[in-house]
Amino acid sequence: MQKIMILGASIYQVPLIRTARRKGLSTIVASIPGDYPGFSDADKVYFINTTDKEGILQVAQAEGISGICTSGTDVAVATIGYVNEKMGLAGVSEDAAVKACDKYRMKEAFREGGVSASRFIKAETPEEAYKAADEIGYPVVVKCVDSSGSRGINVVEERSGLREAYNEAIKYSRKKYVLIEEKLGGVEIGVDGMVQDGEIKLIAPHQKYTYKHNGATIPAGHSYPYRCSDEVRAEIEKQAGKAVKALGLDNCAFNSDVFVDGNDVYIIEMGGRAGATCIPELTSIYYGFDFYEKMIDNALGKEVDLTGSDHRTPCMAKLLMSPVDGTISGIDNARLDELRAQGNVIGLDYGVGHAVEKMYNGTTRIGHLIVKNDDEAAVNSIMDEIYGAIYVDGRSMRELWAK
Repeated sequence: MQKIMILGASIYQVPLIRTARRKGLSTIVASIPGDYPGFSDADKVYFINTTDKEGILQVAQAEGISGICTSGTDVAVATIGYVNEKMGLAGVSEDAAVKACDKYRMKEAFREGGVSASRFIKAETPEEAYKAADEIGYPVVVKCVDSSGSRGINVVEERSGLREAYNEAIKYSRKKYVLIEEKLGGVEIGVDGMVQDGEIKLIAPHQKYTYKHNGATIPAGHSYPYRCSDEVRAEIEKQAGKAVKALGLDNCAFNSDVFVDGNDVYIIEMGGRAGATCIPELTSIYYGFDFYEKMIDNALGKEVDLTGSDHRTPCMAKLLMSPVDGTISGIDNARLDELRAQGNVIGLDYGVGHAVEKMYNGTTRIGHLIVKNDDEAAVNSIMDEIYGAIYVDGRSMRELWAK
């Protein structure tokens, strides 16, 4: 039986683990200890930090794995590239993974590759951050260069807010520098896809929904299709293709944040893994193939066939989040089952008695909703029903969100 190593055991790796087992693979899961749901689905678990390249490599060699991958997180991608290089496995290279995991190196690669992107300056001290922001012009985006889920990212409107944003970015980073970036206008969308043997097999733009926190955007959901002109779609494909080439991404899925301003397209970031926020599920529904299966096949060096259904199925996913810190005190499962019977996919990350955090970044989710339509008003109505069935400290989340 072939073995595949999956880095991470959070809610975003669970479908990957389950898909691998369904395909008859032995799943080796590596993660730091914690309350992670993927542990119970794995064939074998190693409690090890996914950024520990040498430690992960030793486990991978001892287990004799045939492939290694992850989904929904950037922090493990550099380790995946390292293991691929050392063991001669298919998958993203170490050089490409390192570039994709450091937003500064990524932006440098974009500049060298002629990718349409925002202006940026690296800052190693608050003083350098002030100088960079003055040069670029406010508002600016201050970014931690090696995080995901919007952690350590803030929009700064004026000079007085820069130091706090710099300190937060450094707090979340393993690097000694941050990125000061031009704030672009337009509409933010997501673009996912897959590349194998130097050929881009799929470029899939999708609508993006966000919450706002401290001026920064927090992923809240996505939907297919993304409706735009043929001209804009062609430019999205052009710029995404240039970004893949600039980073050297190959034999992996990719996920990118993109701004569309009129007919102009800007690549903000691109990672060498599939996106979070139910993007693989939506991609599977819309195109008619299992995107998790394709990710695993790519990691194992098997030819990826992205021929799906000729019919495209509009779909949408949104994250469930809490507006307050607290503890789940009740769940009306009967009502949720009624909503599920109507064809809605409702996933809850926690049960009664579990603590929840006030929405802060893309990781502070409490569940998700997936539906086979892209009518946001209808989806929001279902979200309201779900919030009415979940109670935090004795009050329904519908009531808490209404405040």
